[in-house]
Amino acid sequence: MVRSLPETVVFDLDGTLVDSSPDLTAALNVALDAVGRPAVDPVTVRHLVGHGARVLIERGLALSGGGDEDVIARALPAFLDYYRAHVADSSQPYPGAEAALDALAAAGTTLAICTNKPVALSRALIAALGWNGRFAANLGGDSLAVRKPDPAHLLATIAAAGGTVARTIYVGDTAVDVAAARAARVPVIVAGFGFADKPPAQLGGDAVIDHFDALIPTLTRLKGTVSHDAY
Repeated sequence: MVRSLPETVVFDLDGTLVDSSPDLTAALNVALDAVGRPAVDPVTVRHLVGHGARVLIERGLALSGGGDEDVIARALPAFLDYYRAHVADSSQPYPGAEAALDALAAAGTTLAICTNKPVALSRALIAALGWNGRFAANLGGDSLAVRKPDPAHLLATIAAAGGTVARTIYVGDTAVDVAAARAARVPVIVAGFGFADKPPAQLGGDAVIDHFDALIPTLTRLKGTVSHDAY
């Protein structure tokens, strides 16, 4: 039987499946306050996310003059402690995300998460959303010695989910995601509603979706144009 959908779909988490910007903003501002820095507005924070907690802190500090290792060492624990306790206070799946995940699972597609978020926090967010059991693999930014945009992070996620590169499509929202997918030779769909700091169409993905209602038709189209012989 010829499949109309890819065997495996790997997702980024923040800005792709979940709008976590309210809780990330709150945690960042707690961290900045801990080192005497001014708060950052939620719109700005959306464009700072994508490389993990430490880089988010560094980028937040850069908005008010930067910070050395001592400042980062004080700010980062404040961020992590607060965020662990408030990981899903206001974070919500994007409209249509759960329905799309359900449809993919019903079609026999294996789902996985590849995020630069620390894996414990990724798991906590997944659990808080009631999504335990949905994903065959969940690799965070500290699961390996490397993280996105290094392709090894995405490749390891595919392997952990029991998938193969030729039968996988990735869904992310930032240049980091596109770079990782390109280096791993995996087709990539850009979530146009996410946290990118430039227009989604300029990120270089194979397709852009503006709502999860478009995900399955886009996956079907891309699957028909790449690695067809693998199926």
